[in-house]
Amino acid sequence: MLTLYGFGRVNSKVVGLTRDLRALWTLEELGVPYRVHGLDHPAGELSSEEYRRLNPFTQVPVLEDDGFVLTETGAILLYLAEKTGRLMPADLQGRAQVTRWCFAALNTLEPPLFQIVMIDLLGAADPTGAQRRPELVKYAERVLTALEDWLRERPYLTGEAFTVADILMTTVLREVRNAGVLDGFPRVSAYRERCEARPAWRRTLEAYEQRLGAPAGSAR
Repeated sequence: MLTLYGFGRVNSKVVGLTRDLRALWTLEELGVPYRVHGLDHPAGELSSEEYRRLNPFTQVPVLEDDGFVLTETGAILLYLAEKTGRLMPADLQGRAQVTRWCFAALNTLEPPLFQIVMIDLLGAADPTGAQRRPELVKYAERVLTALEDWLRERPYLTGEAFTVADILMTTVLREVRNAGVLDGFPRVSAYRERCEARPAWRRTLEAYEQRLGAPAGSAR
């Protein structure tokens, strides 16, 4: 059986933002049997020698498939899609386009968006955050403008089909869902809402909140 190492306890400020949600959502979409090994982040379980053997960077998530261990969310999602033959086209060029948009979500969209959300979360604890934020918003608006245009005639990133690239992109966009950054991008916002309306995502959030002991709806 597949085992997903994710969070069992985490700081309340990041509930709903943790990257294990990407793998958990994919597993729910695929409908394959899996179990979750919840890790207590505040208690230091990610820093244990046992976990370091699974992930030298001591990050979440980690996927274990009958002894095969894989880290990094993009790699995990692509592996699951290839393993099951779902959430990914069968042809080479179709798979390449999905891979392209996985990289775009993680390498082009996420860097400015993640920095913005961290500045907002840290507040006064980041003494230069207020100075850096306007330039990061400009950077984010540039890449979001390109995504807004791309989604003009497409319901999903690679066309009509929902893929693992959409899971990565949606979870990246969620990082700034309360930061006002998406307000000027109606197609991007509608795309995120369309993806988050999927039953598998709702199941993912419900199980995640229960595992973390978080109030219902707090991860949304």
